[in-house]
Amino acid sequence: MLKQTLNRFPSVLPHHPRITGGAIIVALAVALFWGIEPAFAHHPMGSATPSNFWEGLLSGFAHPIIGLDHFAFVVAIALLSAFHPYGIAIPITFAIAAMGGTGIHLLTLDIPAVEIIIAASVLTVGTLLGMKERPNLTLVAAIAAVAGIFHGYAYGEAIIGAETAPLLAYLIGFTAIQIAIASAAIGFVRKTLSALDRDSNLSLRFAGFAIGGIGAAFLASSIVG
Repeated sequence: MLKQTLNRFPSVLPHHPRITGGAIIVALAVALFWGIEPAFAHHPMGSATPSNFWEGLLSGFAHPIIGLDHFAFVVAIALLSAFHPYGIAIPITFAIAAMGGTGIHLLTLDIPAVEIIIAASVLTVGTLLGMKERPNLTLVAAIAAVAGIFHGYAYGEAIIGAETAPLLAYLIGFTAIQIAIASAAIGFVRKTLSALDRDSNLSLRFAGFAIGGIGAAFLASSIVG
């Protein structure tokens, strides 16, 4: 039945690769959106402080993935810089700033409205990604650096009170996984979208709208909750 239905439209699916490329990214973003609520309250190690190197490393790997606001931000800045020759420098800037933000938390210095600003950062980069014109890479780098401090501050909550070994492992873990996520996103866009459609900008805009929606959902939840 499905095969017969598809055969009625032979000119639609094969000749619109931009739809395919955009649909892949949007589908991934929608999957993130549907997972927001359960992941919002989740925490690496079941909220327990890592007690050894391997627990610290595992917690560092997990936090930027199960924290979908962090994950969406990393993906968004990767997509924003995907077609720049040195685009990976933007996620690296974010990861370094995040380590600084974690350090601020460990020093027990208070930063207000962290969750609100994190959610707003996701909404901001989603909006930039959804714009017709690509934003200046310097602007994206500045946003990544500032946002990294707040995202890193949130990361620090999971490691408060840990010994030196799990703390260092945690920093290594969340830094490495974020750069890996960004590298994968950049590689996906460069290879897949370029091969599937000429108008990759349109596909990235679709992704921007979806990520912006994720940021708006987190922002509303942070303000109301």
